[in-house]
Amino acid sequence: MSLSESLGVKRRKNGGWLGRQQRRNRGIVVLVGVIGFFFLVNWWMFFRLQHDPSARRKETSVILNSTLPVQGKQNKIAKVRRHRQVMYNRLLALAAHALADGEGKPEPHDLWKETLVHTISWKPCADQRTWEPSEGANGYILVSANGGISQQRVAICNAVAIARFLNSILVLPKFQYSNVWQDASQFSDIYQEEYFIKYLQADVKIVKELPVELQSLDLEAIGSLVTDADIMKEAKLSFYMKKILPILLKNKVVHFTGFGNRLAFDPIPLDLQRLRCRCNFHALRFVNKIQETGSLLVQRMRHHISQWSFLERNLLGPPAAKSNHNAKAIKSSRYLAIHLRFEIDMAAYSLCYFGGGKEEEEELEAYREVHFPALNTLRKTTKMPSPDVLRSEGQCPLTPEESVLMLAALGFKRKTKLYVAGADIYGGKSRMAALKSLYPNLATKESLLSPSEIEPFSNFSSQLAALDFIVCSAADAFAMTDSGSQLSSLVAGYRIYYGGGRHPTIRPNKRRLVSIFAKNSTIEWKQFEVRVRKTVKQSKMVYERPVARSIYRHPRCSQCMCSVS
Repeated sequence: MSLSESLGVKRRKNGGWLGRQQRRNRGIVVLVGVIGFFFLVNWWMFFRLQHDPSARRKETSVILNSTLPVQGKQNKIAKVRRHRQVMYNRLLALAAHALADGEGKPEPHDLWKETLVHTISWKPCADQRTWEPSEGANGYILVSANGGISQQRVAICNAVAIARFLNSILVLPKFQYSNVWQDASQFSDIYQEEYFIKYLQADVKIVKELPVELQSLDLEAIGSLVTDADIMKEAKLSFYMKKILPILLKNKVVHFTGFGNRLAFDPIPLDLQRLRCRCNFHALRFVNKIQETGSLLVQRMRHHISQWSFLERNLLGPPAAKSNHNAKAIKSSRYLAIHLRFEIDMAAYSLCYFGGGKEEEEELEAYREVHFPALNTLRKTTKMPSPDVLRSEGQCPLTPEESVLMLAALGFKRKTKLYVAGADIYGGKSRMAALKSLYPNLATKESLLSPSEIEPFSNFSSQLAALDFIVCSAADAFAMTDSGSQLSSLVAGYRIYYGGGRHPTIRPNKRRLVSIFAKNSTIEWKQFEVRVRKTVKQSKMVYERPVARSIYRHPRCSQCMCSVS
């Protein structure tokens, strides 16, 4: 080969190498530009998700493309009151994409069904009696129940059982005013007074007031005032026989104040246990205005009611019967109800952290100082678990972000009609942004009712909770977000008692869910779906009531229901 030819080959080789190097450099620049562009777009999309709940599906689905680099923006948002950091950014992006891609695909076959345990079916039978009416010869029982509607309902039925056990007359229970609930409602504002008295007259005598000769007594001075501090939680019947009956026989009256969960669930004689069920599932009926408005809410969630179910007829009474008479043969829509137990009182009392930074910590601490002074005192004298430990143990309420991830993983479609029960959600609109964006067919009692329709219930939290109780109980599927919530527990029990195995309730195991959520930065969506569905499927099973567990929450037992092979 000549020198000139050799040099030509070398130049061609060098030229090719230089060309490739230049092309590679240009490729790197373009790649960096594309990545930067996607980071910018993703930041903008997530900002929209936080501040614009009505963002289009196309926008939410774009979030999938990368882990969202929004830390700097979140730090700014944390400085603005009521704006919170959004938890589980990556999983929310994956959920948005999964819901967008899942339209048109079938839902899981068991999504709207109760997980069956065995072939034995159960039917309500707490209305059956085998005893004679009580004479009430030993005196009068007064009860001033505390808490919200759920705690009050449990206190009422426990008081009915105690009045029967002590052969006494029950004075219609009163409700204490709470600075947390801020509701002055009394029994007759929520429940049908005359119906309650008449329905239980074969069990226990109930009167509206003490006899005149006893009204002037100083009950505290004579030792007839009994507070929650005087009775251990879930006290046995032997306590009432030994400690309360002597006071009743001596003074002819005993006044229980508070009376929250002050009667054990076992051991209790069958007839007395059945009386508690009869009180809860049969005797306590909401007043007509609550039934009528509750019926209206259910109808608007379904759009059409072709035929009210057995559960709904018992829950709503005459309004359901009237609607059945005028019903048209049109297929009704089904809906999912979820109780978001994420109000500020729950967030503060839990001692958990929800991603809101220093502002959140200061706000919840200030709330505890005003509303939970006993808890603050306990924290000063006792080493409490850290927020991380509480979360890992499943002691924290599910946030709206965690709740929507659970629903999406279970397979509920984007178009699902979703009713959200609960009071003001802690964190406000920014906390609800993901839920509203991923499930746009979301409704609350406030959105379904006109201002004039909801006005009679304004400033009465217990009456508003009664409306939530109705819509959640009647739902085709119901999701709890906190197993410690009494309202959710009572709704679940009502659905078991009257549902005939056709009203499933999702009871998430928070400890297991938290371990799954902890994989937010690495887990793939399909794996997330499988793990969540496995966890929830186990919790959807309804077993017979375990020993010592609440008959209000677990009525599937011989004391409340009858088994049919």
